[in-house]
Amino acid sequence: MALTSSVLSFLLALLVFRVSTWACLFCFTTHAERFHICQMFVGMDGPDLGQCEDAFIAAFENLSDVEINYEERSHLHDSFAQMIHSLQQVAAAQGEWSFKIAFSNAAKEMKKAILQLKEVQACIPPCGLQEVARRFLCSGCYSAVCDLPLDCPVQDVVVSRGDQAMFLCVVRFRLPEEEITYSWKFAGGLRTQDVSFFRDVPRARGYLARIRPVQPTHRGTFSCAIRHDQRPLARLYFFLNVTGPPPREDTELQVTFREVVRWAPREAEMIEPWDPSLGELLAKPGALTLGNLFLLAVIAALASAGATVLVWMFFRWYFSGS
Repeated sequence: MALTSSVLSFLLALLVFRVSTWACLFCFTTHAERFHICQMFVGMDGPDLGQCEDAFIAAFENLSDVEINYEERSHLHDSFAQMIHSLQQVAAAQGEWSFKIAFSNAAKEMKKAILQLKEVQACIPPCGLQEVARRFLCSGCYSAVCDLPLDCPVQDVVVSRGDQAMFLCVVRFRLPEEEITYSWKFAGGLRTQDVSFFRDVPRARGYLARIRPVQPTHRGTFSCAIRHDQRPLARLYFFLNVTGPPPREDTELQVTFREVVRWAPREAEMIEPWDPSLGELLAKPGALTLGNLFLLAVIAALASAGATVLVWMFFRWYFSGS
């Protein structure tokens, strides 16, 4: 039983190895298509159908595991479709024993076609869902992206209190050209990537976030999520550490402002109305000018006339009453 199990495991491993070696043939052609070509070469029920199928597969053994640019898979599919069509023409024209040469020539042409495809773009570390680097793997007939985390490492930003902090939510790999959105979150006082600690920053939009002036309450981790059509492409983290006193020029301005604020009420309290006497007015330097003397004379004359009228009215009232 152990020997049987070992043999089966070996055969399975060998089968998997063979399939992965020339699997592009199986990704872009069907068994029905390959079987039909062999029927055209050796007959509908010919005894060499099995040999023809084996020769078809063996011809592509020289193609190693192939990874192609995901955007090029349709071109490769078209190349295989053209190969099937060409083999059908060859089978119809050359007869029974030409299939080995035909399959070998077809494999060489497919290798040339694969080399002409646009190359797979390299993954750019350290993070992000990089659709531009997606590749198609013939070894399993599936596509894959770079094996990189969605979360980028935390970037440390040190800013003095009162200065400006600026965060750029940009990545090194190319993003899709449309429907890119940015959302910002903040975890106060923490250096973390744990999304449970973050809260939305509703007013932050776009790839640039700026804080000014920076205060101690801004210390913590800012997170920016880049999305394409609501699908996350990357999350960037910035830990803002606020240090030191405010800048000197800001300090002097703030001191001056506080002095003005403190000075203004005291001056208002010291202001009192000035109600000088006539003697104080006359004693003031420059008070006895020609115009002022004339004004004083007029005032004295009016006062004398007023007094005379009052005395006359008093005596008239007194004697008329007697």
